[in-house]
Amino acid sequence: MNKKYAFIFISLMISAVELKSQSNTLSLDNALSVVRKFHPIVNQSNLIIEQSSNALQSSRGLFDPTLMINNESKTFDNKQYFSYYNPELRIPTWYGIDFKAGLENNTGDRIDQSLTQNRSAYLGVSLDPLRGLIYDKRRAAVQQASNMIKLTKQEQLLVVNDLLFETAEAYWSWVNAYLVKKIFQEAVKTNQFRFDFVKQAFQQGDRASIDTIEALAQLQFVQSMRLQADLDLQKARFLLSNYFWTEQNQPYTFSDEIVPDTISSQFDYTKIQLPILDKLLDRAMLDHPKLISIDRKRDMLEIDRKVKTLDLLPSFKVNYNFLGKGYSSSDFFKQALFQNNYKYGVSFGLPLLQRQARGELAKTKNKIAEIDYGRKLVELEIQNKVKSTVAESTSLFSQINVSAQNYLNNKLLLEAENIKFSMGESSMFLVNSREIKLIESEQKLIALKTKYFKSIIANQWAAGLLR
Repeated sequence: MNKKYAFIFISLMISAVELKSQSNTLSLDNALSVVRKFHPIVNQSNLIIEQSSNALQSSRGLFDPTLMINNESKTFDNKQYFSYYNPELRIPTWYGIDFKAGLENNTGDRIDQSLTQNRSAYLGVSLDPLRGLIYDKRRAAVQQASNMIKLTKQEQLLVVNDLLFETAEAYWSWVNAYLVKKIFQEAVKTNQFRFDFVKQAFQQGDRASIDTIEALAQLQFVQSMRLQADLDLQKARFLLSNYFWTEQNQPYTFSDEIVPDTISSQFDYTKIQLPILDKLLDRAMLDHPKLISIDRKRDMLEIDRKVKTLDLLPSFKVNYNFLGKGYSSSDFFKQALFQNNYKYGVSFGLPLLQRQARGELAKTKNKIAEIDYGRKLVELEIQNKVKSTVAESTSLFSQINVSAQNYLNNKLLLEAENIKFSMGESSMFLVNSREIKLIESEQKLIALKTKYFKSIIANQWAAGLLR
């Protein structure tokens, strides 16, 4: 991809996520916004949530009304044995009570003796008072599907939390490599100028030949370091590119024209407020997707426990139908329940030993206990991780202050050494030594800053708050 198209693409990405910057600089917020919108893992997790929603819709189908029509007839040797026409509407309810209504038209010479001759209608109800009214498997299926959606959303947040943290780490590694390259770019210019100056002074007899060798060796050293810095920057750019995708689900590779934002407040460590440990711990215990996922899994096991508990109860099913002659329902409720025009049935069942039901219930209880123990371990791990990242941020902030002062001191020492060198009171060796110390201190300062910015993101990541 050439430079022209690179600029077009990054502008499109930024505008797509409602960002205002149209320059060739890329801030961390811009980078994270692009990843949130286009990364395949995020889109994939959205599909998983959609699948869970479809499963919930499917489970709710267990409560859909059902219309069934049975139409059967037999005629043999010019004789009609039977003709059955039986439409029926069944309406299941949330509390395990099923309502049904139907019509019957049974005619023929040899119809089933248990059936009503000619036209009739019925309105009935069926229930299991020991199981259905308390809880039933249909309700359990819907609640399980609903919890699965909640679980999937938390798992998505967990994936996004890790993905954004990895992106932020790659971004700050890119910033570090970019700034180190700038250090050696300036160092090459400075040493080229110094070498030309010393060489000219040697030709005029003002400097010894050893000074030109010292200057040339220093120039060659910083040139090699710049080449290494170029390679490190390229590798960091490729690493960050792993997290950038186009809207067409195609990978995107940064060109060298796109640079990190090192001017705005995002690179001013003094403007970043360190998190308060207690508040961060409270939020982590409340909002961490991993803990909420465990809670959702426990909720699903609790539903399973309720279902398994029902299996210990006897099966006691009751069916009752009001009957009416013809297709009219006006006489359904004229008679008492068990006086006339009715049909009822009762069934009862209970395994005598109940070993299977008791075993399945015990297994579910063991799983609940296991997940409770596991949650305590995860809580401890998250708390320690949060404490560790906050401690690292606090330490790095102090280290940056010391390192910044060390950098300024080395800069003053180099400036003083240059003045002494220009006056003939110092050597090229001392100047080079001062310069190497300055470069090392500047590299360390940049490394500490970028590490500090990583630790700030790590605080949010450890608490599971990156969204």
